[in-house]
This record gives sequence, C-alpha cells and structure tokens, in this order.
Amino acid sequence: MDIETRRDSGRARAQGMGRAALRGLGLALVALPGAVLGFTLSLVSIALIPIGVGIVTTPWVLTGVRAFADWRRVLAAEWGGVRIPSAYRPIPADSNPWARTFGMLRDPATWRDLRWLPVDMTAGFVTALLPAVLVLYPLEGFALAAGLWRVFPDGYWYGFVPVTGQVSALGAALLGLVILFFGHFFAPRALQAHFRLTRSVLAAGQGELAERVRVLTETRRDAVDTSAAELRRIERDLHDGAQARLVAMGMDLGTIEMLLDKDPEKAKALLAQARKSSVDALAELRDLVRGIHPPVLAERGLGDAVRALALRLPLPAEVTVELGGRAEAPVESAAYFAISEVLTNAVKHAGADRLWVDLHHAEGTLRITVTDDGKGGAVIGAGSGLAGVERRLGTFDGVLAVSSPAGGPTMVTMEIPCVLS
Repeated sequence: MDIETRRDSGRARAQGMGRAALRGLGLALVALPGAVLGFTLSLVSIALIPIGVGIVTTPWVLTGVRAFADWRRVLAAEWGGVRIPSAYRPIPADSNPWARTFGMLRDPATWRDLRWLPVDMTAGFVTALLPAVLVLYPLEGFALAAGLWRVFPDGYWYGFVPVTGQVSALGAALLGLVILFFGHFFAPRALQAHFRLTRSVLAAGQGELAERVRVLTETRRDAVDTSAAELRRIERDLHDGAQARLVAMGMDLGTIEMLLDKDPEKAKALLAQARKSSVDALAELRDLVRGIHPPVLAERGLGDAVRALALRLPLPAEVTVELGGRAEAPVESAAYFAISEVLTNAVKHAGADRLWVDLHHAEGTLRITVTDDGKGGAVIGAGSGLAGVERRLGTFDGVLAVSSPAGGPTMVTMEIPCVLS
C-alpha cells in the first residue's frame, strides 16, 4: 500500500510538472506580445489626449487592457489557485467619451494595470517560461547524448558544458537529468510564483483599501444623517399637519356634542368642517406614507412606481422598463427617490419640454438613465440636488454620471450594483 501510494504521488507530481510546463509556455508566448501591445497602445493613447484623439481611443484601449488583466486573473485562479479580485470602478455605459476617459484615469485600478504590464513583459515572462525551461531544456541534453552532438562539428555549449564528443555529450545528458530533477519539484512552484507576482502588482494595496474604508464610512455617515433628517421631517409633518388637524377635529366633535340639542344648525356646520378636516388629514397621511415608501413601489415594484411617478409630472415623460425581476427593497427605494429627485430637478430648473426615463438591469447592475431636452448646464456640486442623489447612491456602492452641455440635452445616468429576484 505504501509503495502504491508513492507511485501515485510520483505520477501526480510528474503530471503537475508537465501541466506547469505547457501552461507556462503557452502563457509566456501569449502574455509577452499582449503586454507589449497593451502598454504601447496605452502610452500612445494617453499621450494623444491633449489633442483630442486620445479622448476617443483611450476608453477602448483601457477596456482592452482590463479585459487582458481580467483574463490573467481567471488563469491565476484556475491554474494557480491565486485569487486576484477585480476592483474596477464602474463606468456608466451611456456616458460620453470624455466622462469614460477621465473616469477610467481616475480609477487607481487603471494605473495598477499600467504598472503591471511592464512587470508582466519582463519578470512575468521569465517566471512563466521557467517551468517550460526546467522540463523541456533537459530534452536537448538527452538528444545531444543520443548523437545530436555530431551535427555540431565545431562543438556546442549546453549550459556550462562544452559538448565536443560523446563523453561530453553524456555530461550534457547528466546536466539535463539534474535540471529535470529540479523541474520535477520546482516547475509547478515557478508557475505559482508567476501568479503571485501578478497578484502583488494587480491586487489593491493597503492605501487603496484604506481609501475604500474611508469612502464607505462617509457614505454610511451620510446614510445615518439622511435617515435622522428624514425622521425629523416625518415628525414635523405629523406634528404640523395631520396631528394638528386631528386635534382640531376632536375639539370640533366635542363642541358638536354640546350643540346637538341647543343649536342643531351650528352642529351640522361643524360636522361638515370635521368631515373636511378628516379628509385633509387622511390626504396628508397618504402623502407622508408616499414620501416614506410609496405603496405602489412596495406592491408592484420599481418599474410601475416610476411610471406612476411620471404620470404626476407636469411634463410628458416616456418610461422604458426592462427588468427581469425585483431588487431588494432598500435598493428599489433608493433608486425610486433618486429618480424622483432627478425628475424634480429637470422640471424645476431644466426648462425642458419632454423627459425620458430608461431602467434596465445587466451584468449585475441596475442602470437608470434620465434624459431631458432642456437648456443643460447641470452639475454635481455642493448644495445641488444631484449631490444628494450621489450620496444616496453611494450608500449602495452606486455611481452617478451627468452629461449636460450648455444648450442641452441633459443625461443623468445612475448605476447600482444589485441582483434581481
């Protein structure tokens, strides 16, 4: 049993050595030209940004570099068991080339990719090729010992062994055997070292993780502050609105009770006033509930809630919904109120004649686009409604992009990572 176990272990190790050699050779042959091409095109495209050409080409080039890096992440996980998370910031699919270019250039992951490419074409190439060298180079030594040395009448160097005859060729075979012995143990480790080198450059650093924690802390604080402000608003609206009307209605009912026998006509007038107060209080409570979580959103989902919202606008609005299910309730609520805020801004400030709203879900992201044909000039700044929308989306790791040139049109794109059920 012990002999059989050793035999199986040796067979498995030999297979691992062969796989590492073939994978490393294929990786080296593909990675070197890919890294050189990606790095060269990236430098040229970024250098052309000042004259405008790079604004168009850079998003395409960097997208290709990201695809190349993601492919290497997949190989690292499948061939080496090395996990390298992909941490690119999402870029709205409908953003213009200017926003896409500078959105990518502001992403630290982009600069990690560009630092990784020179490493991959040098040290990465060597570490990928090393398993193949450890396994295939000994075959040359064995071929020399088998008679290949006769093809080189002037002698041939195999490693540090000068091959000039059969004896020295046997020395080359011995050296090849030693290399193969080391390759038996170290070829898979060399490929593993290649993937670890890739991870050391492509993975997010401590500084970026600290920045990520800071952003999440700020968005959480914003969410807490927003919730506290919302609770104060609800309390104020209840106190000044429905509660005051209900108190007045109670007082009217007390007066009616005293006047029923003495002055029926006066009691009847007060009853009508009390009825009106109850209707107004009910309307205010409904508005308050709609401001907290619209019933149509809870019952029928985000698409129908946005359609109902569009029907209440003073401008004609076209709503397109392509959702294969429903997101979690907090995500739907955040998306609904973000859309409501953007539409309100468009009605108040854009001078638009028509609005368009598009909702769809793709690649694990809810994408929302609100477009108007107004005068443009919308910006995300302190004190603007769009800044509040950005903070609301940031709580869910969402992003906001605005394209609003002078003269219009204005396109506001929102993306929230989520899954539909």
